[in-house]
Amino acid sequence: MPAKRPIGEILFALLFVSVGAAGLLTAGSIPIPPSETGIGPRAFPYIVCGLLVIVGTGIVVQVLRGKVGQAEEGEDLDVTAKTDWVALAKLVGFVVLHIFLIEPAGWPVAAAVLFSGAAWSLEAKPLWKAIIISVVLALVLQYVFGGLLGISLPPGPLLEGVPFFHG
Repeated sequence: MPAKRPIGEILFALLFVSVGAAGLLTAGSIPIPPSETGIGPRAFPYIVCGLLVIVGTGIVVQVLRGKVGQAEEGEDLDVTAKTDWVALAKLVGFVVLHIFLIEPAGWPVAAAVLFSGAAWSLEAKPLWKAIIISVVLALVLQYVFGGLLGISLPPGPLLEGVPFFHG
């Protein structure tokens, strides 16, 4: 009987290849300031996305040749456990909700909803602590990325007047 191909490993590697290819195709649209004389803003995306394509392709080739990773033999792994499709659907739903909430509610609110929803989907106990941690984590990330690093994360209407949350 022929060995069964590990479809999951192949799909995961192809995800690397497709993300890398999409990045290579879109990196050319990154605007370069007229004052740029050295390595421009396109260099890093080209390097990372090129490596994603190379590594992903290499993994696909190795898996097709039969070189796959060894199965985890840890005592905390239950190989007979079935996928919890309800939890997975909840997680996907919260990621989609996060995407649609960023613009009207702001990144911190959308992130807090995402983090709280993930905690609820994965059955965090007690949930109220997970919600508090989600809100604090979202605010810390907004401050670090928006306030300190200057990355443009929309603060939303709740934090519009707080200058140190703006990128």
